[in-house]
Amino acid sequence: MNTAYGVTAVVLVVLAAVLIGAFGIRLSRTTSDFYVASRTVSPLWNASAIGGEYLSAASFLGIAGLILAYGADMLWLPVGWTGGYLVLLVLVSAPLRRSGAYTLPDFAEARLESMAVRRLAGVLVVLIGWLYLMPQFQSAGLVLAAITGAPEWAGGLLVAAVVAVNVMSGGMRSITFVQAFQYWLKLTALAVPLVFLLLAWRAGGAPGLSAGDTASWALPLSSGKEYGLYSTYSLILATFLGTMGLPHVLVRFYTNPDGRAARRTTLVVLSLLGAFYLLPAIYGALGRIYVPELSGSDMVVLTLPGRLVGGVAGDLLTALVTAGAFAAFLSTSSGLTVSVAGVIGQDILRGGVRSFRVAALLAVTAPLALATSARSLPVADVVGLAFAVAASSFCPLLVLGIWWRRLTSTGAMAGLVVGGGLACGAVLTTIAGGPYTGLAGALLAQPAAWTVPVAFAVMVVVSLLTPGRIPAGVARTMVRLHTPETLDLDRGDWRPRSS
Repeated sequence: MNTAYGVTAVVLVVLAAVLIGAFGIRLSRTTSDFYVASRTVSPLWNASAIGGEYLSAASFLGIAGLILAYGADMLWLPVGWTGGYLVLLVLVSAPLRRSGAYTLPDFAEARLESMAVRRLAGVLVVLIGWLYLMPQFQSAGLVLAAITGAPEWAGGLLVAAVVAVNVMSGGMRSITFVQAFQYWLKLTALAVPLVFLLLAWRAGGAPGLSAGDTASWALPLSSGKEYGLYSTYSLILATFLGTMGLPHVLVRFYTNPDGRAARRTTLVVLSLLGAFYLLPAIYGALGRIYVPELSGSDMVVLTLPGRLVGGVAGDLLTALVTAGAFAAFLSTSSGLTVSVAGVIGQDILRGGVRSFRVAALLAVTAPLALATSARSLPVADVVGLAFAVAASSFCPLLVLGIWWRRLTSTGAMAGLVVGGGLACGAVLTTIAGGPYTGLAGALLAQPAAWTVPVAFAVMVVVSLLTPGRIPAGVARTMVRLHTPETLDLDRGDWRPRSS
């Protein structure tokens, strides 16, 4: 790739992020602006912003790399990451918006009337956010090193600096505009080069997979992975249920005007993600044909344009893909930073705009340090582990907290400690010393299949054993969560509000 083109692409994406973020700064004045954009974001804008922050390096680069390496088994990742919004739509989105919370710990305290549960939820938000941020910074370092020869730490530092500036300056109001723009940039950055790649594939005689690939790579559960059936079902469970527990996703639903807008946002998100996830799978298949030597690498998306198209056109297409990759790093990192900063600012610092800005700086510093010191794993694998932790902690808390009035603060604490603790232990063991082999390796690499049921069971059993810890105001809270905003509860007559 022509280095000048790559550098230009990165510079343009960074400048666009800063300039669009600066537009949001003019509109950010109050604490509500910084935390939830004063709850005024429309469904289309919000859905685009969710698509921008949700489609991380794992979606833009990682899926194609895993499909290249393991084949059809990895198609469950985009299916699960999209399908998780169906569960979010049905069970969580509208009640969560009606809760009036700023953050997940806010919801936990409001529902369970317990500061202990709030503090534990805050710790888990920070852990999940940092676990998700670390591969974004690592991938940014790899991409910048590949196109410019810069040290691997430079890309992560660049992304962290831009994100910190945007978040500290304009908060949620500012990054909403940035992330919405970045979704459409990422979609364009994958779709346009793919048209040229398919034309080059056809012009080259449309070669297919080898006989060996057709018999194994292209068929589910035939890639030879140990305990492939267990790993597949555990991955499905983690992605379907982990989506509702991701702090940077949930915080965006607090920005909708009401519960109906939150549901509409979720429906639009499903459409946007479905359109995007059609593309990485094709890159993975083409990579299997043309660059099989990249198996186990996240660089297949960046390599294919130069390999198939070549020349100036190939360099320009590679620059476009590079721009999309940096948009992925920036948008996801922005959403994660806001969610982590919101918790640190409210629960550790004193709250307010100044505390939020300090917390934003803290939110990017720790994962940046981890990214430069920890060993690099495939980005989609690390993100999948973050989903497993979210599914094992916040999913039970949200589902039971919203739909089961007998959930107690003691039960919630026990479930978060056991489910979240087991999942975190499995994740840290895998990152620090893995990968492991045998059944133990499969259980550690994909823990959701056993940690999620354990978390639900512990919350239910302990709550039944501690009926005296049911919050005193649970009836009022449940009414608030499940009553449409068109009903005026303060008047007491349940009649629709006048327009």
